[in-house]
Amino acid sequence: MTSLRSRILHQTLHQVTNAINFRFSIQEQRTRLDGLARRGIRTPKNVTVSTTRAGGVHAEWIDPVGFTTDKVILYLHGGGYCICSLDTHRGLAARLALASCARVLIIDYRLAPENPFPAGLEDALAAYRWVLAQGIPSTQIAIGGDSAGGGLALATAVSLREEGQKLPAALFLLSPWTDLTFSGESHRTRKIIDPIFGGESSSLNFGPAYLGVHDPANPLVSPLFADLHDLPPTLIHVGSDEILLDDSTRLEERLIAAGVDARLEIWEGMWHVFQIFAPYLPEAQQAIREIGDFISEQIV
Repeated sequence: MTSLRSRILHQTLHQVTNAINFRFSIQEQRTRLDGLARRGIRTPKNVTVSTTRAGGVHAEWIDPVGFTTDKVILYLHGGGYCICSLDTHRGLAARLALASCARVLIIDYRLAPENPFPAGLEDALAAYRWVLAQGIPSTQIAIGGDSAGGGLALATAVSLREEGQKLPAALFLLSPWTDLTFSGESHRTRKIIDPIFGGESSSLNFGPAYLGVHDPANPLVSPLFADLHDLPPTLIHVGSDEILLDDSTRLEERLIAAGVDARLEIWEGMWHVFQIFAPYLPEAQQAIREIGDFISEQIV
C-alpha cells in the first residue's frame, strides 16, 4: 500500500471510530457519518444512480454503464440498525454492481430507535417483493448486506422461506451481525485488536434501541439461532481482527449443518466491513472481486 493510501485509510478509520461514539446523539452520529462518506468515499464514475420507491421504501438503483442486465442485488446497509444510509454505502454498492455486472437496489430502510424491529425487516421484505413484481425472477436476485445489514439479509431470507415465497439465488454477508445476545467468544478475544469496536462506545450498543420489547435471541433478530435449512448458497466475509468474528464462524457451521452451501472467508488482519475502504485498500478490492465472482456463479 502506498504511503498516501495508508495515511488516507488510517485517517478515515480514525474519523469513523470517532463518529460512531455514544458521546454524540444518534442524529449527530448519522450526520457525521453521512458527511464523512460524502467527503471520503467516492462513487465510481462508470455507474448511474437513480432514485425509486421499492414497495414504498425509498431506494436507489445503481446500474453499471454500458450494458443491460436482469441480474439484481438487493443490498441492505449496515450501521447497527440505527445509523448509516444510502450516502455511506453508495460507493460500496456501486463497486459491487461493477464487480458482479448486476443492478444494485440499495434501500433506505427505516432505522431505530424511531422504528425498532421489525420495521427494517418489513422494509427489506417489501423491497424484495417489489423487485419480483417488476418481472425479475428470484433466480436472478441476490440479497447482500454488511454488519447489521448482513444480519437483516439473512433474516429476510429466513422470513421468505417461512412464508413459502421464492428465495433469492444467493446471499452474501459481510461481517454480519447475527447474534444480538453477544454470546460469541470473539467479543472478548478480539476486543483488544478490533480497530472499530474495541472501545466501549460503538454501534453495537444500538442493540437495545433496535430490539425494543423483543428478545435478543429472537431468530429474526439474531438469525444465527434461526432454522437455516433450504437457504440459498451463502458467501460470508469477515475480518480476523473483529469482535464479530464468531458471528460468522458459528453461522457457517450452522448453515453447513443445515445442508446449505456456505462459504466463509476470514480475511487476515482485516477489520469490520473493510470492503467499504476499496478506494484505498487492495484487500477490499480483491474481496469485492470475489463477491462479484460468487454472484456470477450463482446467477447465470
